[in-house]
Amino acid sequence: MIACPMLSGGKDSMYALHWAVFHGFRICCAIAIEPEARWESMLFHYPHVRMVELQARALRIALIKLLAAGNEETALLGAFERARSLGCDAVITGALLSDYQRLRFASLAEEAGLRIFNPLWRIDQEEYMRSIVREGFKVMVVSVQAYGLPPWVVGKVLDEELVETIIRLSRRYGFNPAFEGGEAETLVLDAPLFREELRVEGQVVRLGPDHYFYEIRSARLVPKPPLRERS
Repeated sequence: MIACPMLSGGKDSMYALHWAVFHGFRICCAIAIEPEARWESMLFHYPHVRMVELQARALRIALIKLLAAGNEETALLGAFERARSLGCDAVITGALLSDYQRLRFASLAEEAGLRIFNPLWRIDQEEYMRSIVREGFKVMVVSVQAYGLPPWVVGKVLDEELVETIIRLSRRYGFNPAFEGGEAETLVLDAPLFREELRVEGQVVRLGPDHYFYEIRSARLVPKPPLRERS
């Protein structure tokens, strides 16, 4: 089956893409939707969606990138129809728990004549976070906006220790350990299928109570070190 993953720059959509590749899907392109209202989208991940262009280059896949000016669902339907015209049979999403997101994606995909797959839907959130690190994803936390998530997490790359800290805090304060409720956002810097690694530089800024954001000043792709040199 020929598929088109939806990429946001974050861990869920990238993990879903990798699931698709390792389950035999052919990838014809990827879709990235940039919401017009940066902090108000109900459908799309927003903090660093512009980084998807570099991620697509690292993956060596074509990218359909649209600005959702006005109606987000209309923009997404247009993207799905374009993917269909390129030969795609299915769309892959990183939806975890949001029925609002999943059902709208499914409805629009059906309208465009595409099947939809949500490989992460309702998986164990804690084990999922552990698997991200275990399977070689390099994921930076680029925002937090939940009570109980400390600002020092922003700008950090997930490792086993940090994941266990987040899980422990989620049990104490009640937020979702995989950030599905918007408690935090992530950016994938490297993944098993990347040909290069994404390198970013920036600074943490405070946007409000319990809301901290990693503002990227520069971003580029750099060669990946040999396997024996990777920690």
